[in-house]
Amino acid sequence: MTVKTALITGITGQDGSYLAELLLEKGYVVHGIVRRASTFNTQRIDHLYQDPHDPQARLFLHYGDLTDGTRIAGLLEQLKPDEVYHLAAQSHVRVSFDEPEFTGNTTGLSTTRLLEAIRTTGLPCRFYQASSSEMFGATPPPQNEVTPFHPRSPYGVAKVYAYWLTRNYREAYGIHAVNGILFNHESPRRGPTFVTRKIAMAAARIKAGLQNELYMGNMDARRDWGYAPEYVEAMWRMLQQDQPDDYVVATGTSYSVRDFAEHCFAHVGLDWRDHVRFDERYLRPSEVDDLVGDASKAERVLGWRPTVLAPELARLMVDAELAGLGGTVAGWAAKVPAMAT
Repeated sequence: MTVKTALITGITGQDGSYLAELLLEKGYVVHGIVRRASTFNTQRIDHLYQDPHDPQARLFLHYGDLTDGTRIAGLLEQLKPDEVYHLAAQSHVRVSFDEPEFTGNTTGLSTTRLLEAIRTTGLPCRFYQASSSEMFGATPPPQNEVTPFHPRSPYGVAKVYAYWLTRNYREAYGIHAVNGILFNHESPRRGPTFVTRKIAMAAARIKAGLQNELYMGNMDARRDWGYAPEYVEAMWRMLQQDQPDDYVVATGTSYSVRDFAEHCFAHVGLDWRDHVRFDERYLRPSEVDDLVGDASKAERVLGWRPTVLAPELARLMVDAELAGLGGTVAGWAAKVPAMAT
């Protein structure tokens, strides 16, 4: 039986780590691209790592930068992967307003570099582009594969560019390239500056007596939040189809940031209104009010459907934060009344 090889950009991120786990479980050899830094940034995949000298090793990391097209082409020619999952990006929407040029270079043009490397090397691989619900922006929900794009941030604009480039290389050059239009998906591995993790961390820390307040921006924005490990399964299923196509991946449900905060704080017996404070610095110059995905195509074609919705997601993320602090919901409920606040 032939063993498949996959290359993941962004392997050290939330989605990359879960995807690496999934592919290793399926018997793949997995290669990941990591940026060179003076400190290690592989915490999310350290549990998967094996000494590359071990003959049983199936996970390998390579230094590379998505702004370096020569390096990208060289890695593709060297590794000859069967599947390429392009997940890496400057992915923080608020930060994209502060760094629009960098966001365009890494989030948009990186897709050009990868697809052009695939084309020029003639590599017969399948390519996954991590597209985003932020491409829909101001377009009213529900949003599906034929909904017009109206991005409201440099990040969303860069993702629209990458989306259309992926379709162009599929149509112009016959590359097996797909767009996975994933709506918000979260987990305990989410970066601490992203809103769901920020809220979950604060709820746990306030319960533990380690902080008193949480500063937030727009609490009215509504999102379709799912569970990241389920969403990487959809990525993999897309590349197993005989014909390349584009798919929305979502839960079809809508919750506000306020709702998510309420679920997180209630899980530890707190009222979010006693601790959350407004800070205009967290507002975006242009907001996205409501994103709700229609993933009926993914269910019909891929056989994929979500099982974890925002309320359960909030609870499991808070539980992970409490466990990291050395406790549980029940344990902290017993401890905290005796602690200073």
